[in-house]
Amino acid sequence: MDTRLRALRNPLILLSLAATAAAPAPDAVRWREEAARVTIIRDDWGVPHIHGHSDADAVFGMIYAQAEDDFPRIETNYLTALGRTAEADGEGAIWADLRQRLFVDPEQLKADYAASPAWLRALMDAWADGLNYYLAAHPETKPRVLTHFEPWMALSFTEGSIGGDIERISLGDLASFYGKPTARTPEELGMIPREPSGSNGIAIAPRLTKDGHALLLINPHTSFYFRSEAQVTSDEGLNAYGASTWGQFFVYQGFNAHAGWMHTSSTVDNVDEFAEKVTLTRTGPPRYSYGKELRPLIEKQVTLSYRQPDGTLAKRTFKTYATHHGPITRSENGRWIATALMWRPIPALEQSYLRTKTTNLADYLAIADRKANSSNDTLFADDKGEIAFLMPQFMPVRDNRFDYTRPVDGSDPATDWHGLHSLASLPSVANPHIGWVHNTNDWPWSSAGPDSPKAADYPRYMDQIGPNARGEHADLLLTGKSGWTAEGLRAAAFDSYLPAFAHLVPGLVAAWHALPADDPQHAALAEPIAALEQWDYRWSGDSVATSLAVLWGDQLWREVGSFAQAERINVPDYIATRVSPEAKLKALTATVEQLNRDFGSWRTPWGQINRYQRIDDAITPHFSDAQPSKPVPFTSAQWGSLASFGAKRWPGTARYYGTSGNSFVAVVEFGPRVKAMAVMAGGQSGNAASRHFADQIDRYAAGALRPIYFYPDELKGHIERRYRPGEIAAQPPTQASSRAK
Repeated sequence: MDTRLRALRNPLILLSLAATAAAPAPDAVRWREEAARVTIIRDDWGVPHIHGHSDADAVFGMIYAQAEDDFPRIETNYLTALGRTAEADGEGAIWADLRQRLFVDPEQLKADYAASPAWLRALMDAWADGLNYYLAAHPETKPRVLTHFEPWMALSFTEGSIGGDIERISLGDLASFYGKPTARTPEELGMIPREPSGSNGIAIAPRLTKDGHALLLINPHTSFYFRSEAQVTSDEGLNAYGASTWGQFFVYQGFNAHAGWMHTSSTVDNVDEFAEKVTLTRTGPPRYSYGKELRPLIEKQVTLSYRQPDGTLAKRTFKTYATHHGPITRSENGRWIATALMWRPIPALEQSYLRTKTTNLADYLAIADRKANSSNDTLFADDKGEIAFLMPQFMPVRDNRFDYTRPVDGSDPATDWHGLHSLASLPSVANPHIGWVHNTNDWPWSSAGPDSPKAADYPRYMDQIGPNARGEHADLLLTGKSGWTAEGLRAAAFDSYLPAFAHLVPGLVAAWHALPADDPQHAALAEPIAALEQWDYRWSGDSVATSLAVLWGDQLWREVGSFAQAERINVPDYIATRVSPEAKLKALTATVEQLNRDFGSWRTPWGQINRYQRIDDAITPHFSDAQPSKPVPFTSAQWGSLASFGAKRWPGTARYYGTSGNSFVAVVEFGPRVKAMAVMAGGQSGNAASRHFADQIDRYAAGALRPIYFYPDELKGHIERRYRPGEIAAQPPTQASSRAK
């Protein structure tokens, strides 16, 4: 019988044929052939387990499954990466697009794609095919801009971080240089409490564990809903499980059957500014001083499109400038500031993908020698019992005489980058005697207790931020402890101690005790102070002291955050050392008044204030006190909580609602068979009608991780549906009809 006739009799393939009918014939045939080599199994949490004959087939299925779950977030990430967000959001987004296009040149990316090794091109081809096949199979999905994906586009977004190094460039400063004077936003000035964009990672060696197996905590702190959980396998040896950023075809934070990797934002100084002495000329490009030379600036025209209120597109063209250090991004004190950062698309994508197939530390380091990770520390563990803390491998060699946390003199050749450090010269730690490593976006000098690298042995640019309260918290939990289990590590990840307030609250209490008895504040604050004085510095949903402490800390942050940022001091440290007793008491008075005003009493438990809410699938979050929400007991990571929930008041709300922090949490045990458990913020699906839109909220708030089905026998009995891309398959129940978890 004719193959096509057999296909037409199979209802599961009807959608595949219909979806590709309008596509060019070669594309339609290729897509169907790729889809036939892919199987997607959705477990009872909606997590896809994708298998392909080749790695490329697995990539095709992986990105197709991602698009099923949340195509809008895939498109959003690539609009950002390609510098095309203004085509969807309007002229207000044009400065972010310009910032991106100072580094991302589509024509160069096309050339990079052509120059990529054949195996990488095959993956990029499959990535584009999977997205285009999804769009063909789902005409109800209406992209805002990107109606067709080209393989080279994958090179625009390669390292895994949602934001990345480029977001350190101030949009206000960029707009002031290339457009009209624009003030820095309150967020850029540090005036608004900002949840740290980072993560927690802990690896524990077998000698400290109950069963003699290495353990790994994977705890990224990112924007909610921008990570997809999946298992991706192939007949070519791929078998990775974990979290991927929407639109990327590699597991960014996760594990395979033998090894696991967790990335945390590093404190290294790998984004540098060079103050250029520029001479304007009447003819020809401006020139900049470099040693005894006067060099012409590199000029480039960048044309950006933006959507107008009537829906049509308009264009703006900018003349941009660069020196050999990098693009000009702002000016300061009469100097033009060039920004230098890593932009190595091919090795970055190679490194991000290939490390998912490594099975031991030596192999992982061999892949890392591509030196295309600039912003992420790594916590590593494997089934051989090896553990490690690894610094970013893209580390420019610089002259340690200069302070690279501030603009250096670009006219002095001594300030230039001089190649990259070798991996052996970085302050990494492998298999320390103490038996554990950790990082909480703090300096490397406490990564392994007494076995940590020593700051005096390394250039100062290896760290630009210093310690933080979460690092102190991790030290307290790990030091001197043994008999660790996966459940014990999970409990540690949700330990409720808040070390920042253990330092800050006693000063506030002492300030109150120092008041004269007849001072009005003495009587007015007596009961709130008593609540804080009796507090054990642990968060909980029913804790009034947690409410007082967090809102008091946030009040002071708004008052002194910009000063702390200007002096490069962590805000909790600034509050402890620079804020007067009078100011601390005044902030507590304001906090009590706010609680009385917003909630009727300052005795409001934290769980009534700190809430999780997801009203719909909008990319830009919005909240309402009138809509249902769930209490979350943990706090911002700024106060030392390892479990992070970055929340604040929003327009029209009295309650705090979270948008970042714990986004994917997993604990992995590397025994003869790897065992793991995890939880996501909300759920796997971005479709508000899906049962998997919000089915993990209760587990998320309670820190109750669910089992991961890594092996086929574990998946058995937990299969919701099995299908190939493009098939009409039974859909999961809607949220309204889903069973309780």
